Amino acid sequence: MTTETDSDTVPLVRSQEPADVARRIEAVLLIVDEPQSLVALAAAVGAPVPTVRQAVETLVADYDGETGGPRRGFELREVGGGWRLYVRDEHDDLIAEYVGGQAPSRLSQAALETLAVIAYKQPVTRSQVASIRAVNVDSVVRTLLARGLITEVFTDPETGAINYGTTDALLVNLGINSLDELPHISPLLDDGSDGFDAEVLR
Repeated sequence: MTTETDSDTVPLVRSQEPADVARRIEAVLLIVDEPQSLVALAAAVGAPVPTVRQAVETLVADYDGETGGPRRGFELREVGGGWRLYVRDEHDDLIAEYVGGQAPSRLSQAALETLAVIAYKQPVTRSQVASIRAVNVDSVVRTLLARGLITEVFTDPETGAINYGTTDALLVNLGINSLDELPHISPLLDDGSDGFDAEVLR
């Protein structure tokens, strides 16, 4: 007969102090690519929605310099019913210059595959790309955004999901004038007429 230990039965209890909740919200917002609703944030940080709403309002005021500290170079903005960190508009030129001045490097295989999905399926959300590739694509999408190869096209007003598309920089890198010049995928796919490899069927 086995007995359950305390660690098996006692759920993790997180502090509900406003400052602790705010710090957990910051941690989540630093890694997300799409606006998060108050309900989603509440579930992520293990706090009631009213507490999360108060913490978000506190963070907004803090970043805007309304609590005695400096005004930050980023802001917490509500977009499409969700919250996300954004660079302030006045720094757009600086960020564009910084990103453009970075030494170019070769894209990884994961980045190339993600870029191909976006190019052929755009406009497409990050979750849709992740579903197609069957892997998490958060970091890859951030890399492609930083390289200026993709951009945020629009935000779905109902879900808050950001839809991505390619930029003119991709066309320049590929040496084409429009996406219409991309090769058609269908002729490149195996139609299965010769059967499938036995290893694949296992």
